[in-house]
Amino acid sequence: MSSVQEIMKQLKAKGSEQTRRTFARHGAPEEMFGVKVADLKVIAKQVKGDQELACALYDTGNSDAMYLAGLLADGARMTRQQLDAWAKGAKWHMIGEYTVPWVAAESPHARDLAKKWIKSKQESIAATGWCTYAGLLAITPDEQLDLAEIEALLDQVVRQIDKAQNRVRYTMNGFVIAVGAYVKPLLAKAKAAARKLGRVSVDMGGTACKVPVALEYIEKIEQSGRVGKKRKTIRC
Repeated sequence: MSSVQEIMKQLKAKGSEQTRRTFARHGAPEEMFGVKVADLKVIAKQVKGDQELACALYDTGNSDAMYLAGLLADGARMTRQQLDAWAKGAKWHMIGEYTVPWVAAESPHARDLAKKWIKSKQESIAATGWCTYAGLLAITPDEQLDLAEIEALLDQVVRQIDKAQNRVRYTMNGFVIAVGAYVKPLLAKAKAAARKLGRVSVDMGGTACKVPVALEYIEKIEQSGRVGKKRKTIRC
């Protein structure tokens, strides 16, 4: 069994200044080694299934270790309190919009937490909420989803996106795409919402990242015949 100290040594050895600079442009905090995601996945395969290690790595506050924790943790084994702490502890969007939702979506608390986080006035937590609900749509059979609730959330996006905080706008847009991509009974509703959104304006900082146009994205998925095709996991 690997220890936190051993993993942190591996992360430090794999880090590079170039990757640190890249992540920094995307808003990453200083506390990181700058490890490429591909290298994190290699380490994850070596220590897969160690839930205690995953939680300890997240608690270090090191961005690389926190991302690795998301690759390792089993969300079904995490408590509501642990997931809430993870959402509050996310220091930038790569953790708050990817790592935490990956794990939270697997939890029996996913829906309740997503709804709670969406209501938060804190930008990062609200964004985590939208991503968590979007992740839930991707892995949950349609018959187990509350379609009326999802419709209401689509309406909420249309009403509120213009006044929403920057990263919340980005994740709201992503939620609409997720509905169109994964919830076949709501495809038409998602496309109608996407049509109203049009091109969503988000400040992506000093990066080349672009905001996907929801309607175009959904229509590509529809044309490829992939609407409603669920995933086993939302980790990537």
